[in-house]
Amino acid sequence: MLDKCVFGDYDTVITYEKDLIFLMQFPIQSERLVSLFGQLVETDSPSRGERAVCDRIIGKLRAFGITPVEDDAAERIGGNAGNLYAYIDGTLPLPPLLLCAHMDTVEPSRGKTMVLSPDGIITSDGTTVLGADDAAAIAAILEALAVLMQSGVPHRPIELLVTAAEEPYCVGIQAFDFSRLQSKQAYVFDLTGSMGSAAIQAPTILSFRAEFSGRAAHAGFSSESGIHAIRATSLAVTRFPHGRIGDSTVNVGTISGGTADNIVPDGCTVSGEIRSYTDAHATDLMKQIRQCAEQAAEQIGASVTVHTQRHVTAYHVPADAPVVTRYLRVCTELGLSPALCSTFGGSDNNHLVQHGIQGIVPATAMFRCHTCQEYTTVTDLTTAAQIAYGIMISRD
Repeated sequence: MLDKCVFGDYDTVITYEKDLIFLMQFPIQSERLVSLFGQLVETDSPSRGERAVCDRIIGKLRAFGITPVEDDAAERIGGNAGNLYAYIDGTLPLPPLLLCAHMDTVEPSRGKTMVLSPDGIITSDGTTVLGADDAAAIAAILEALAVLMQSGVPHRPIELLVTAAEEPYCVGIQAFDFSRLQSKQAYVFDLTGSMGSAAIQAPTILSFRAEFSGRAAHAGFSSESGIHAIRATSLAVTRFPHGRIGDSTVNVGTISGGTADNIVPDGCTVSGEIRSYTDAHATDLMKQIRQCAEQAAEQIGASVTVHTQRHVTAYHVPADAPVVTRYLRVCTELGLSPALCSTFGGSDNNHLVQHGIQGIVPATAMFRCHTCQEYTTVTDLTTAAQIAYGIMISRD
């Protein structure tokens, strides 16, 4: 539909005259949006340390006449800010929709600055991440709300959830009281990639830690009396399933043990992670790892304790589900080429799905995430806000 559009203070360059009416329905102010994005970027928000950015978001919502509620997640997860929740009454007799983003950024994130180039590309100064993951989402949603509140355009009820500590395996949302939510469909703005794409599938993620215990002895004088914990661990690792296995992956990430070169080590720990689009396969792989660890320990005469943790559970949303078709329609009306995809990363959406809320994860103006080369663009930020706004005013 649109070949090129530049938004700013409601002034619009129209490529095709027929698009004028459509563009008036998406009056995002790019200049205001980029300013807000810069404020969020330059407010430190490490995982479990989001207090300053949380307060900034609260202030913005209150300025719109929206009263957010902060829960007690901070105390429960060892942070200084909780999850923010708000319900915005609608003027259309439709069910509410949930829009979700997260406050925290990965390290290195302290002292971030926004560098806006003449070509519209936005980066950090190269010493930190930019934090578009997920400041781009917060800025886009807040700009969409600003337009909504100012314009008086009819809209459906909206629920807003901005979570703390999403990056460390979504611990913030796990402390949230899901009984607050009335929505049955959600959009979790937290995906890298071209605008118009959205993830409808994500994996189960499990982690494991195997602690091997042997018996210490002097390696020179009485090595035969020792039980070598590192040897038991190494034997187990060689037997673990490894790498890509069908729609799953297994990785050993760390191994540590021993105290000195002349001491038979009495302890060694190995840890790793499993990801799979099939929850049953992830569970089976974890069972295999436990069995390998126990068999290796028994062979050496050591003992082992295996700890496992489930971080997120796999989901798949059908492509014809209303939460998907609504998103595709909004993107198409914006002149995008929407595409559905799978992601091998977890997000807050995994937990929403587990609580009966069918959600997808739209791409949200973030590229090269989790690196100091992270960037976004004015165009993509504007598009993200337009998508959020389109969802808010949707009637399907």
